Amino acid sequence: MSPDFSGPAVPNAPSPPRLATYFHIHLVSDSTGETLNAMARAVCARFDDVLPIEHIYALVRSKRQLDRALGDIEEAPGIVFHTIVEPALREALEEGCRKLDMPCFPALDPLVSVLSRYLGASTTTRVGAHLRLDSDYFNRMDALNYAIGHDDGQGGQDLDRADVVLVGVSRTSKTPTCIYLAHRGVRAANVPLVPGRPVPDRLGQVKNALVVGLTISPDRLIQIRRNRLLSLKEQRESSYIDLDAVREEIVHARRLYEKQGWPTIDVTRRSVEETAAAILNLLHGGHGQVEVLG
Repeated sequence: MSPDFSGPAVPNAPSPPRLATYFHIHLVSDSTGETLNAMARAVCARFDDVLPIEHIYALVRSKRQLDRALGDIEEAPGIVFHTIVEPALREALEEGCRKLDMPCFPALDPLVSVLSRYLGASTTTRVGAHLRLDSDYFNRMDALNYAIGHDDGQGGQDLDRADVVLVGVSRTSKTPTCIYLAHRGVRAANVPLVPGRPVPDRLGQVKNALVVGLTISPDRLIQIRRNRLLSLKEQRESSYIDLDAVREEIVHARRLYEKQGWPTIDVTRRSVEETAAAILNLLHGGHGQVEVLG
């Protein structure tokens, strides 16, 4: 009987790491493509170890533009998502994908169908209907101008024109959060807390806006600040990234939030979108309520 050289089985041996799966995803839109891109990324995020290679075709409104997109799709086979509304163009895209044996999916159709049945109403075939220049659009543009003009404590004394005022130490994502909120039509200003400087008097005078304090863990804040200094090619050590100094900044900020009764959001492990969503929740029902959202 020949000897067994395989050796004993190793209990609970770790499985080898799974390699990431790359694939092509083609996003064809007759508008800006932002909605389609956001949907595709949200879906792909539900899968581990999957890395989509995005091909975005925006403002596809002619047969010539569509043929160019189909040529690219043929060269990089993958899955096709689209939001084409115009019937002839839509049919041409779907027929072209059939010939190429590519899966082609109208991303908004299931939602539109459900809503149409619920409302008992037909849909419009107008391209870019959700981007019309209505009052909501101009409100968003006004909010964006306000956010830019009131970034980092700028903009004088009219903080009461804001819907929300964000307060926090340096590098707590105040600016990008304000810009994101502006795209949702929310006027957002932000005021930095600077070591050695008194808190601006106008913060205590805000009556009509929601003031929200942003906090973060010291380790994460130092990491962000170091990266910021590296991007500026700044090599010198300073209290800006000193652990004890940073801890003191954060403690001082939290004491201020508690004293003023401002709701507080911990941004340590939050994306800008998640921070903005928490702020919108407060705006829609949490005025005057202190919540530490970790």
